[in-house]
Amino acid sequence: MRTTGYTLDRSIAAAEAALVDHQFPDGHWCFELEGDCTITAEYILMMHFTGEIDSGLQQRMVRYLRERRDPAHGGWPLYPGGPFDLSGSVKAYYALKLAGVDPEEPAMEEARAAILANGGAARSNVFTRFLLAQFGQIPWRGVPMVPAEIVLLPTWFPFHLSKVSYWARTVMVPLSILYTRRVQARNPQRLGVRELFTVPPERERRYFPVWSWPNRIILTIERTAARAEPLFPRRTRERAVHEAAHWFIERLNGEHGLGGIFPAMVYAYEALDHLGYGPDHPYRIQAGRALRNLVVEQGDEAYCQPCLSPVWDTALACHALTEVHAGIPPEEATRGMDWLRPRQVEEPRGDWTADNPDLPGGGWCFQYENPHYPDLDDTATVANLLHAGGDSAREPERIRRAVDWVVGMQSRDGGFGAFNADNTYHYLNEIPFADHGALLDPPTSDVTARCVGLLGRVDHPEAGAALRRAVDFLKAAQEPEGPWFGRWGTNYVYGTWSVLEGLSQAGLDMDEAWIRQAVRWLKSVQRPDGGWGEENDTYFQPERARRAPRSTPFQTAWALLGLMAAGEAQSPAVRAGVDYLLGTQRADGGWEDPWFTAPGFPRVFHLKYHGYTKYFPLQALARYRNQIRGAER
Repeated sequence: MRTTGYTLDRSIAAAEAALVDHQFPDGHWCFELEGDCTITAEYILMMHFTGEIDSGLQQRMVRYLRERRDPAHGGWPLYPGGPFDLSGSVKAYYALKLAGVDPEEPAMEEARAAILANGGAARSNVFTRFLLAQFGQIPWRGVPMVPAEIVLLPTWFPFHLSKVSYWARTVMVPLSILYTRRVQARNPQRLGVRELFTVPPERERRYFPVWSWPNRIILTIERTAARAEPLFPRRTRERAVHEAAHWFIERLNGEHGLGGIFPAMVYAYEALDHLGYGPDHPYRIQAGRALRNLVVEQGDEAYCQPCLSPVWDTALACHALTEVHAGIPPEEATRGMDWLRPRQVEEPRGDWTADNPDLPGGGWCFQYENPHYPDLDDTATVANLLHAGGDSAREPERIRRAVDWVVGMQSRDGGFGAFNADNTYHYLNEIPFADHGALLDPPTSDVTARCVGLLGRVDHPEAGAALRRAVDFLKAAQEPEGPWFGRWGTNYVYGTWSVLEGLSQAGLDMDEAWIRQAVRWLKSVQRPDGGWGEENDTYFQPERARRAPRSTPFQTAWALLGLMAAGEAQSPAVRAGVDYLLGTQRADGGWEDPWFTAPGFPRVFHLKYHGYTKYFPLQALARYRNQIRGAER
């Protein structure tokens, strides 16, 4: 096969060399993980909160923010080409102003006009309003209650930390200290943004939108409780602050940060500052380094990543390289697997034990270290890799521990969430704090599919029953037209590939009617250039999955892998997709893709995994070559 680009063999060789070139000497991979401008703006704001301002870094971040403002609407979107985002624009504007950008320059005037035209800063989301309250720009009544007393609530109470997702609890606990003590930013320049309000903030009475009748009821209760806060017993309040501090300090995670995620790490750093841990205290030093480790500096620009993805990148890179060599891990993949093995979390000290106190450890984390929060997606991906690489025979205990943990984390409905089992207290998404709609970690099709792929391959006494329940979950979760929703990748292409791949790995009959329906859907959304693409707006409007304006290399790879999992290697759709990849490969062996098509939270926070163009197209092309040549033999 030949197109205007590479031949198949040359393409695979070039892509393999490009991927290997990014491997670290100790065997792992870690590509950039880029979020929207909110994270970088918050980093600048954090420096002004504590008064610890790195002027050089700040100016590089200013250049990054300037370059990513969208003149089409004047503000900042959640992803390139996306619509105006009010909350992100308020943070970016404030960060630039604090960093010394003249608010009267044309770009700032345009941003300010866009913010005011969309209701002003008072209409920002919860996290932006918290920041504004900390900087004295709105009264504290403009934010929802997050009292430190939440750490004292019993498990039977309607709200409990174990009932929300890991990312929510790691953010809420340090934030509760800042809220309870009404901690104010140092803000050395005493700069504010009153110009971003349509009504003076102290006179504003509409800080809380109502999105449903349950939310209206809960909001009424919550606002009543907020007015009663001055009556809360002081002794209980101080005990709660102490317990909240103990909770998050226990989980600080050294230089890898609380929960391994930027929002939790920022609030932890600010809470440590407030609690009297000086700049030279080990906790502050570690927390500060964890934040600095997220910063990427490129020339005269710098941005802050939301977290780091070494385990995920390493496992997927090893899968791709193993595919290139027809199932036999090459030396580079072997070194990657050696790096992954000792990172299995074996001690049962993570938060999962709150609901599963007798479940031993066995999972892997997403980041370098995050032992309180291993996740099902990484665990299934890594365990599947090691199982295929021979660990089921060489190190059966490692695989057994992983499968034990996966089985123990299955939800009652048969599905798997990312970090929690049965995290389905949906009424909590109605509380005022949850205006982002992402307080929970319920089972999803993509994570369940990864677990299905593992459970169907291993010899384990409980795997069969768990597999059947998981497959039933996937059948029930399938959309009427055939695809699956993609929670951790955009969107239906990602979800459908994940499920088809998992079902194939588990040995299901890929000719079953419900599976063929998914295959037909994937073919139906192929674009005229042979590729596949999907934008984040499909999370708002699912029908737009059929109207993708462009193809992307890794979404094309997902679709190809899904179709080939269903036995479609010789179909015209797959051949056209392979041609698209061959024709768009760059001279350096990689692919170019500027788009953000992986949600941290659908509709709220979107990501760009820089590694996705490095290993997914390579894996798809290698699998195509393997299956075609296997058929020819």
